[in-house]
Amino acid sequence: MVLTLELPPGAALSENELAASLGVSRTPVRESLIMLAQEGLVQVFPKIGSFVARVDATQVADAQFLREAVELASLEDLPEALDEDLVAELRGNLERQRRPGLGLEEFFELDEAFHQGLLRLSGHGAAWTTVAAAKGHLDRARRLGLYENATSAGFAAQHGEILDAVTGGDAALARTAMRTHLRAVFHDIERIRAHSPELFASDSAAVPVRRSVVVWE
Repeated sequence: MVLTLELPPGAALSENELAASLGVSRTPVRESLIMLAQEGLVQVFPKIGSFVARVDATQVADAQFLREAVELASLEDLPEALDEDLVAELRGNLERQRRPGLGLEEFFELDEAFHQGLLRLSGHGAAWTTVAAAKGHLDRARRLGLYENATSAGFAAQHGEILDAVTGGDAALARTAMRTHLRAVFHDIERIRAHSPELFASDSAAVPVRRSVVVWE
């Protein structure tokens, strides 16, 4: 719910309400909030409450740095003879990305599978686990970018350019296209921050203040 923005950045969290909506007791909810706090996705303020952490641009940049390093390196490590079954799988994924009326969350899942598939093509599919574990803030920024653009067509087109370069044996072009594609999130962040600054962390020491309602100072 945090990663998909169903619980948006800055939202106040109630253990009772979450437990009721999920049909569980408060104990697993409390334990989950502790784990999310350890991942930097939830902030807990004693005597004030728990809140969904606002998107931290620094953590986005760190995760992006890791992801870019891994994915660009994998493009340099592609075998001369590509696995035809994996290539067919990637092409099928790309076709599904281009379906009219595709939901943004459906596209996000296909996007994840596409990038993981490229790592598998280079023989480094297991590296995806490390990348995925580090990109909570990045994934929220990516989803904000998808909703900001209101269409996934541009991202699907970039995936097509990357795959064409890979299957055409042009690793340099594939790396350039991949770098441009992955860094698009930074442009999205700046556009979104311009009209919705409350979604982003501006001061790591900021604490919400409880008056008649909870507000962020």
